Amino acid sequence: MEFDEIVKDYYQPLYRFALSLSRSADAAGDLTQQTFFLWAKKGHQLRDLNRVKSWLFTTLYREHLGFQSKLIRFPHQEIDSVEHEIQDPGQQQIERMDAGVLMKLVQALDPTFREPITLFYVEDLSYREIAEILNVPIGTVMSRLSRGKTLLKQALLRQDPDHRRERNMS
Repeated sequence: MEFDEIVKDYYQPLYRFALSLSRSADAAGDLTQQTFFLWAKKGHQLRDLNRVKSWLFTTLYREHLGFQSKLIRFPHQEIDSVEHEIQDPGQQQIERMDAGVLMKLVQALDPTFREPITLFYVEDLSYREIAEILNVPIGTVMSRLSRGKTLLKQALLRQDPDHRRERNMS
């Protein structure tokens, strides 16, 4: 596969994953660019071209972890008041919530649950691929997906208290 073809095929999924990890468009762009830089530098070493997708996602995840450890050692604070403002759908039913509200709730999850949820539901990766990327057993991936879905459901119910009352009455 040519470099341009790989970028065309994987840029958007990698960027979305980076955005879910970093919660910042700038950081997501940097992570994605760094991943493709590393592919340009080291991608020729990959023997099985069927593993390009896993290699890219794993590399991006590891770069994210590296950036995170730097942030811990050298903290940087940004003023971002918009992140804390999640639109309240009011009387709308959970089924009518749009993807933007759901993604905000996903972004609010702890990374332990947010990462596998994003990789599974947004990037359409298998349990095995997620396990490789996150470097955890498949059972852990399944457990984190289950717990993450439970946390999302609870967050959705907090967004729409009328739906919770209707559900308890039936």
